[in-house]
Amino acid sequence: MAFFDLPDFDDHEQVVFCSDEKSGLKAIIAVHSTKLGAAVGGCRMWDYANDAEALVDVLRLSKGMTYKNAMAGLSMGGGKSVIIGDAKKLKSKALFQAFGEALNRLNGRYLSAEDVNITTSDIEIANSVTPYVTGTENKSGNPAPFTALGTFLGIKASVKHKLKRDDLTGLRVAIQGLGSVGYQLCEHLHNAGAELIITDINQAALDMAATEFNATIVGLDEIYDQDVDIYAPCALGATINDETLSRIKAGIIAGCANNQLAEPRHDQALVERGILYAPDYVINAGGIINISFEHNYDHEKATKKVGEIYHTLLDIYAKAEAQARPTGIIADEMAREIIKQGGKV
Repeated sequence: MAFFDLPDFDDHEQVVFCSDEKSGLKAIIAVHSTKLGAAVGGCRMWDYANDAEALVDVLRLSKGMTYKNAMAGLSMGGGKSVIIGDAKKLKSKALFQAFGEALNRLNGRYLSAEDVNITTSDIEIANSVTPYVTGTENKSGNPAPFTALGTFLGIKASVKHKLKRDDLTGLRVAIQGLGSVGYQLCEHLHNAGAELIITDINQAALDMAATEFNATIVGLDEIYDQDVDIYAPCALGATINDETLSRIKAGIIAGCANNQLAEPRHDQALVERGILYAPDYVINAGGIINISFEHNYDHEKATKKVGEIYHTLLDIYAKAEAQARPTGIIADEMAREIIKQGGKV
């Protein structure tokens, strides 16, 4: 594999492959940038088809964290980590202790937190051997509620710009993925009067949401064909691709998943179809914003700062509309300028 020629390498500062035979740990830690501060980003555990798939995922996620932290106005660089394996089978105390030791070897250049299939309890185990974690239970805690709040506010901003209305009453939203963030997003949307169409691999979560939020359940592949106002991808990435793009009827795509576009060119394809896209690393920044208050935690201040996502998206939309260019490209340019200037612009 020509590692440095990978499109997603994008001048990463450091990529570390970690293993521990005793615990079975196989992990990749990617540090994209430390120009604004130590790299911060969660760790996800996933049963990847192969190591190359895991590498591409961690590289894309790491770069996304650099831009996410910059656009959120945080003094943090961007990094990410993945643990390769089935979380239902391989999780153990020894595994997360070994992961903590791997973090120690980076000497604070990267701080990890929870992400897909990783809980605050798992991070606490790593924290027993390393100080280089954040989002811990006795401080900022689980970031999911803040990610859900930020995504909800981002949807409201998208509706404000696209539909010229401040309320969500009667709007139909297709939500793909009912993990901890997706489920809480359902609650926000239901309370705001939206009609929900949902899908997930977890039937228990679907049944609960159907009862609690009067949501309509559809099949995993059927979610793309729904006649809705908003499509909210809240599972894994790349669900906006050559196969699904022509099927999406929504005028707005706004969800909490990372790396929603399979290819950068899909950003322009959305413009051509008249679909407003909320750049994923902007709309889903609520969790990392909350984590940024870890060492002097203030729930009220964290919540207030998450509210800035609404205005940041409106700014992106206005620039994109004025320049007739994709929202993702506009956000990327704004993020790079912030990094170039060494902080919030």
